[in-house]
Amino acid sequence: MNNVMYFEIQADDLKKTKKFYLEIFGWKFIKQEGLPIEYWRIETEGINGGLLKRPASSPPSQSGTNAFVCSMEVIDFDTIANKILKNGGKVALPKFAVPGKCWQGYFIDPEGNTFGLFQVDEKAG
Repeated sequence: MNNVMYFEIQADDLKKTKKFYLEIFGWKFIKQEGLPIEYWRIETEGINGGLLKRPASSPPSQSGTNAFVCSMEVIDFDTIANKILKNGGKVALPKFAVPGKCWQGYFIDPEGNTFGLFQVDEKAG
């Protein structure tokens, strides 16, 4: 109990967002029927989530994040960071060391959602 067990991504362009996360992380998207909104279940190798149409305007750029931010653990930070940039993502906060723990960084997907990456490395620092 009290653990993060599900996440949701909101987007204006669901097709573009599905393609982005499929290309970067290999996530599987399954359309959920029977709901009053278009909703896609997201299957990952960890916790699962959902993708839905943004119900309101997104905040203007440079306004900060008004949500929980999820970070994905990856084996090779630099390789995934390059894939993100090649697929239309942007750097929100460049890679930095969490001393003795990991390498961390934050990105913005093509729909303006912030997410993090981290690579465990006890020698980071």
